Amino acid sequence: MPELPEVEVTRLGIADKLVGARIAAAALHSAKLRSMVPPELPRLLAGQTIKSVTRRGKYLILACEQGFLLLHLGMTGHLRLVPAGTGAGPHDHFDLVLESGLVLRLNDVRRFGSIHFTPADPLRHKLLRAIGPEPLTGELTGAYLYRKSRGKKAPLQRFLMDGSVVAGLGNIYAAETLFRCNMLPFTEARELSEADCTRLCDCIKETLTASIEAGRSMDFCVREEKLAYFPQQLFVYGREGLPCLKCGTKVKRERMGNRSTFYCPDCQR
Repeated sequence: MPELPEVEVTRLGIADKLVGARIAAAALHSAKLRSMVPPELPRLLAGQTIKSVTRRGKYLILACEQGFLLLHLGMTGHLRLVPAGTGAGPHDHFDLVLESGLVLRLNDVRRFGSIHFTPADPLRHKLLRAIGPEPLTGELTGAYLYRKSRGKKAPLQRFLMDGSVVAGLGNIYAAETLFRCNMLPFTEARELSEADCTRLCDCIKETLTASIEAGRSMDFCVREEKLAYFPQQLFVYGREGLPCLKCGTKVKRERMGNRSTFYCPDCQR
């Protein structure tokens, strides 16, 4: 599932081709994603110039001359740049046709992604206004995490995945962060000390930064229907039964609600 690093790498990969480009047309191949795509979207976008490509949490924001296009990649969504005239596949749902001869195409096998348009400040949109601090900025601090964790019985992994606490962290990077700072995912958030929260904040930033750096060379100008995200070295996520890369102990997987969590029982305590 695309989390903050994948969305940020996508932004970095498409921004230089989009900023300053004029939209010739927009095409909806399927209007039913996680929510219905506004049918008037092609009319609203045609003829507009893209001014910037930014990110808030897991949302990409394309600022146009009049309004903002919000894109969420859901669980299986990808954006790629293809030459104009490239036929759409069965899982291609949206095309942004640029006068430059490129098409920004959304592919989403499970259709959990979403597309929205707002004429007003996108940060005040109902989907974005409650999102917590961006973790790679100075807004996320140990002191902030300590305040947010007071009285919270939620296990640490769920605490980190709460988008109102931290922007953009999902199951994968929450698990990887907790491994990096040697904390068990089941520990209740309220048990953290101020020093723990400082270390946790540092590890969030280190984990995300390393993942973004691993994906910076990814090329989004491809013809293939499927675009795999960048390879990354995960220490625990998805490695049930395999030896811990630090100590050799077998990685464990356990259920946490409707999600799986992975951890090393020796490194994380």
